[in-house]
Amino acid sequence: MGISITKRNYLWQITLLTFLLGGVGGCIYFYNFPHHYFGGYPLIPLFFFVFGIFEINMVEVCRKHSPQRLLQIYMLMRVMRMLFSILLMAVYCIVVREEAKAFLLTFVGNYLVYLIYDSWFFFTFEKNRKMKKKNEKKT
Repeated sequence: MGISITKRNYLWQITLLTFLLGGVGGCIYFYNFPHHYFGGYPLIPLFFFVFGIFEINMVEVCRKHSPQRLLQIYMLMRVMRMLFSILLMAVYCIVVREEAKAFLLTFVGNYLVYLIYDSWFFFTFEKNRKMKKKNEKKT
């Protein structure tokens, strides 16, 4: 059993996004705003990458076993990401107080980038799925 095209595309794209935000974005951040750069920066894109892998796996399992609940799983993943993000931000701010402001601003920025990307990806996924279903009914 192979990997689906949707999952492969998502993993490839989120890997590229993580590389751009973590590597290139980190370098730009470090050289342009060195007084705001903090040592935990690379952990932020890594957090969203790991959560993205979990998310696509859950969507794939749901698509195979319970496609009528796909929207519910998608919304559950959104809520889980938000709760885990709040928890991570709170823990980081308690442990590392002097970098809290820079961390929060950077984390929220990354959160928004990944949120926009995931919304776009799953919107186009659902649109293509509905179109495919509509075309199958016509034939």
